[in-house]
Amino acid sequence: MRLALAAALSLALGLVSPALAQVPAPRQPAISVMGTGEAELKPDFATIFFSVETKGDTVAQATNANRAGTERVLARIQGIGIKKEDIQTANFQVFQTPQQIGPDGREIKQPKFSANHQLRIKTRDIDGVGQLAGEILASDDMTFQSVSFGLDRQEEGGDKAREAAVRDAKRQADVYAAAAGVELGRVLEIRDGSAQPVEPQPEMMRMRAAMAKGADAIPLVPPATIRYTANVQLVWEIAPKP
Repeated sequence: MRLALAAALSLALGLVSPALAQVPAPRQPAISVMGTGEAELKPDFATIFFSVETKGDTVAQATNANRAGTERVLARIQGIGIKKEDIQTANFQVFQTPQQIGPDGREIKQPKFSANHQLRIKTRDIDGVGQLAGEILASDDMTFQSVSFGLDRQEEGGDKAREAAVRDAKRQADVYAAAAGVELGRVLEIRDGSAQPVEPQPEMMRMRAAMAKGADAIPLVPPATIRYTANVQLVWEIAPKP
């Protein structure tokens, strides 16, 4: 009987001991804040995308016509001061021309193949972008597509926005701590958020409007700066004020 009681007591202690050992430690008081930041940097260059599209009854005809059209385009662009090394192929493709149906329900006869050569121009003459885009619009050989502005060091804008986001998070944490009557301790955690440029949409919309009117020049006002945004989450330990 004593042996059985001792065994039962030993088993009970064995079941209880692990549970007692797994009692969670007290949670450390902390404050978590999400900070946001912005940075604005002057653009270093502009990139204009345009295309040369030609058609032919065979792949060879469409491609040869495109080569000839591209040569005329390059000569014209270089003639207004753009260096050859600043003009590059972005994409080239040959595809079957999509079928077109006329108002009478019959297929419109057209060449079987189309060749599309997409090119890009990189220029550091930011103020002359509107004139360059207008030259492209005025040419029957070229189709204007889009323009964007960029920095030589893309990471610089994101880094400055991140720094601003950290300062914003610290400012908020100080406000919360002062209002709650506590002090901030060491940083416990940093969670990086996104950092990306904000496209200058108003300028793009004005450009599309000019194109829709068939203008031979684009009244484009380049952005004075490129804006970057970033967010970050920081966690500080907190303690009562002494």
